[in-house]
Amino acid sequence: MDIGFVGLGNMGTPMALNLIKSGHRVIVYNRTRSKAEALAAKGARIADRIADTCRGDALITMLSDDAAVEGVIFASDGALASLGRDAVHISMSTISVALSERLAAAHAKAGQGYVAAPVFGRPEAAAAAKLFIIAAGADAAIARCSPLFYAMGQRTIVIGENPADANVTKLTGNFLIASVLESLGEAFALVRKSGIDSRRFLDSLTGTMFSAPVYRTYGSIIAEEKIPSGGFKMSLALKDMRLALAAADAKTVPMPIASLIRDHLLEGVAQGEGDSDWSGLARLSARSAGLLTLTP
Repeated sequence: MDIGFVGLGNMGTPMALNLIKSGHRVIVYNRTRSKAEALAAKGARIADRIADTCRGDALITMLSDDAAVEGVIFASDGALASLGRDAVHISMSTISVALSERLAAAHAKAGQGYVAAPVFGRPEAAAAAKLFIIAAGADAAIARCSPLFYAMGQRTIVIGENPADANVTKLTGNFLIASVLESLGEAFALVRKSGIDSRRFLDSLTGTMFSAPVYRTYGSIIAEEKIPSGGFKMSLALKDMRLALAAADAKTVPMPIASLIRDHLLEGVAQGEGDSDWSGLARLSARSAGLLTLTP
């Protein structure tokens, strides 16, 4: 397929590379051109304008927030004005439910397809084509996108025909991950202050009732006091908690734990950790307990 790809960050770059490896013809655009040039050596073409990425079968956006997506899609020379009829916009960014609904309406009016397909997985999972893709949209559009999902992920879960449902699912999932990080941080603080070895404590968790990947991956990061580079930034996690709370507010759903985590993420950003991996929530718990921790 002929694919346009916009957004070459920690996730977008390996995703675009996997599309190239699978034989798709990919033209890429990134605000920082050097990131696009790195992919040119792997077989990608470089677009000088957003419009140049919109000539093929599909456009994939993998951007940081609502404002970035709006700029790409709704600008006068953006994707909405440039995509051909029957082309599909695949939004793989974590965006608000409200923006996803607006995108669906705008693309439908223009005769274009729209699929929301945010992902679960860290950059290393993206590099290994092991993402979990949460997709929602018209059946025919999702079927057309399936070869692309296959190239980027290990499993695609189709939520339904309403694209915004995929965004609700993604935001809710990120809320649950953040809840695990908060809980692990508090638990490790208690364990450390009690003189218990962190690795043995982690083994007791993951070897019994808490064997899920989120506990194994982030538990190891926290137990070893790692500060990962290139992961999911605390500032973006704060953005997602705000979006989750906005979605909950729209449906009159109280989420007091999400509000607590939002405040703790805000604390971390205020302390200069906005660019740190969101596992840094555990450092906030350690500091509150008076423990010595690594400086980010």
